[in-house]
Amino acid sequence: MEISQITFNPFQENTFILWDKTRECIIIDPGCYEENEKEYLRNFIESNNLNPVKLINTHCHIDHILGNKFVSEEWNIDLYIHKEDIPLIENAGEIARTYGFTEYKGSPYPKYFLEEGEVLEFGNSKLNILFTPGHSPGHICLLNTEENLIIAGDVLFNGSIGRTDLPGGDYDTLINSIKTKLLCLQDDTEVFCGHGPSTTIGKEKFSNPFLQ
Repeated sequence: MEISQITFNPFQENTFILWDKTRECIIIDPGCYEENEKEYLRNFIESNNLNPVKLINTHCHIDHILGNKFVSEEWNIDLYIHKEDIPLIENAGEIARTYGFTEYKGSPYPKYFLEEGEVLEFGNSKLNILFTPGHSPGHICLLNTEENLIIAGDVLFNGSIGRTDLPGGDYDTLINSIKTKLLCLQDDTEVFCGHGPSTTIGKEKFSNPFLQ
């Protein structure tokens, strides 16, 4: 499985495209807002001869969903989220204006809801869904055991953790999610974060100041 990280919008949010030899791909947390960002994503998909089949949000904070409408309409694909983040989708317009995203066009309503223990499939690849609330009520992570990697959204960062001072956030819940769902993974599991560089479970387990 191939994975590409593209950083978008003023929040420097990481959008991920995952694909395999079938050329089917999924787009996770499209943060593209400006027209040049959308064009960059379009060119990336076309130049790599990819076929987008699913749109996934690890969570629905505004910086991770700015490109939902564009991606859904451009490739005619449906949105997958956890049901607990529906209020964030429903209030996204107001939230966008608060952060100065005056040209935000909204997000499609999710057609599918992902739950803990489910397996998301595309091409020949599979991702296990982990429910990891705390940063947002409906945050999920996507784990690929064959490649030993996890798309962690804003739960765990390189040397840090997700913030919990946004509506629906809770520090104790987040720490519990990290310790019970992520730190039990193999130390060499690569962690792809919603902001900043990737890391590994082992590195964060032994050096992350929030987890000591």
